[in-house]
Amino acid sequence: MVSNPDTLDAAPQPYDGPEPVTVEVAPEPSPLPRAPVQSLLEVVLCSGFPTQLLIGGLLLLLGLRITPGAALPYHFIVAVSLIDTVVLVGLVILFLRARGEDPRAVLLGHVPVWPEVRRGVLYLPLVFALVIALGGLIRTLMPWLHDVPENPLQMMLTSPMRVVTFALVVVLAGGVREEVQRAFILHRFDQDLGGVVLGLVLFSVAFGAGHFGQGSDAAVITGVLGLLWGIITLARRSLIASAVSHALFNLVQVGLYQYASRHGLLPPT
Repeated sequence: MVSNPDTLDAAPQPYDGPEPVTVEVAPEPSPLPRAPVQSLLEVVLCSGFPTQLLIGGLLLLLGLRITPGAALPYHFIVAVSLIDTVVLVGLVILFLRARGEDPRAVLLGHVPVWPEVRRGVLYLPLVFALVIALGGLIRTLMPWLHDVPENPLQMMLTSPMRVVTFALVVVLAGGVREEVQRAFILHRFDQDLGGVVLGLVLFSVAFGAGHFGQGSDAAVITGVLGLLWGIITLARRSLIASAVSHALFNLVQVGLYQYASRHGLLPPT
């Protein structure tokens, strides 16, 4: 078959069809910008020390009296603990939302609630085993750390009403506030402040130091417990199990002190 030479030499005709459709692909969401200075400020504000000092000072200005050199009165400790719980949880939620983060996702994670609650209950024997082992080790190898002969907690539980009130405090201020605080601080360290391991170590030390009023041995044990609860929070990507375990541990402690004081089982001081 012979082709027509005129056809071969013809110039290409312009395309008169519809314009091609351009599909715009939405860009992937960029990660949150790093803000180490802001994160450090938020961590300091949520460490518990600034808020408790401020709340305590305001209570004194409002007329609440404490005796210089004496132990802090029971009603002062209860008031500061409960008010600080509300303030600190509110600050955490405020700081997370200010950066466009979902507080529920950051703190509670994306896990079913009730399995995590059961897991927290199952962790309780591990917590008590750790406390007993550490207590025995300290008494054997470092007995000088037992430098507070009479536990302040024992002195507070002088009536059934105080026991009930203090049980509420240890659940809210311990199981809720301290675990929200821990989860938030670990989150900020993971984002901007050197990594989650550094945050876990530093906050566990600070957590133990906050309990020096109960004795150096109690501060060491509490710091190790904080390390354990932090590891659980990181492993589960949720504070639920840690909060349940922490709250139950505090409640059992209150119950044991009350039982021991009523039955004369406390050692002489």
